Amino acid sequence: MNTEKLKDIAKAIRIDIVEMLTEAKSGHPGGSLSIADILTVLYFEEMNIKVEEPKWEDRDRFVLSKGHAAPGLYAALAERGYFKKEELKSLRKLGSILQGHPDMKKTPGVDMSTGSLGQGLSAANGMALAGKLDKKDYRVYTIIGDGELQEGQVWEAAMSTAHYNLDNLVAVVDFNGLQIDGSNEEVMNVSPVDKKFEAFGWNVLVIDGHNLEEIKTALVKAKEVKEKPTAIIAKTVKGKGVSFMENQASWHGTAPNEEQKVQALSELKGGEK
Repeated sequence: MNTEKLKDIAKAIRIDIVEMLTEAKSGHPGGSLSIADILTVLYFEEMNIKVEEPKWEDRDRFVLSKGHAAPGLYAALAERGYFKKEELKSLRKLGSILQGHPDMKKTPGVDMSTGSLGQGLSAANGMALAGKLDKKDYRVYTIIGDGELQEGQVWEAAMSTAHYNLDNLVAVVDFNGLQIDGSNEEVMNVSPVDKKFEAFGWNVLVIDGHNLEEIKTALVKAKEVKEKPTAIIAKTVKGKGVSFMENQASWHGTAPNEEQKVQALSELKGGEK
């Protein structure tokens, strides 16, 4: 798929995020918007999946470790065709298939229930190791929040990923520099993230997480690396695409109101993402 088409999809995902969060009156826009480009490349370019068969045994797997960014994942799944876009309006509503965090038992296309921060890489490790043991060719992708790296379990898991030579696993770190209480540096500094993953035995790539070509190239390079997992440190902007949300920790978990939605959609629909 050409880059312009991917840009259109990423923009549509961002529009969906804003609309569904306004309807729900709760949720997490900042970190959902920051991963829209990464999700676009994964679901529309990179991952080997069958929309008509969500549980296809040989599919590539995806784990959203930062489960609070579920609106981004749901928007990507809806755009890809896993369920009707009308379902997005039911976000966080009682009985909806789209709850505040991903639920693999309710949502078509969700491979792992997540939400408790720090656990996604462990689950992805299990999937990747199972693929090796079963001699399957599928790959496993996970997106981890940079603030989430403050969880010790992430590093226990990272040690295991390298120990078992899981070269079929790629961890993308959404490095937007902010978390609910402020900047990572203020709350608990996680840098230098690239050096830490290298020290744990990973192949590491650092990219612009909003440059679709860089995302595509990094995922291709990851496939070429053998005997090592790959960590892609994606430098992103929290709230990307909406001016008043960008680089604002206050938009980590605050839904826009109707007036803010109108402004956000005007920006997203009228200009460059």
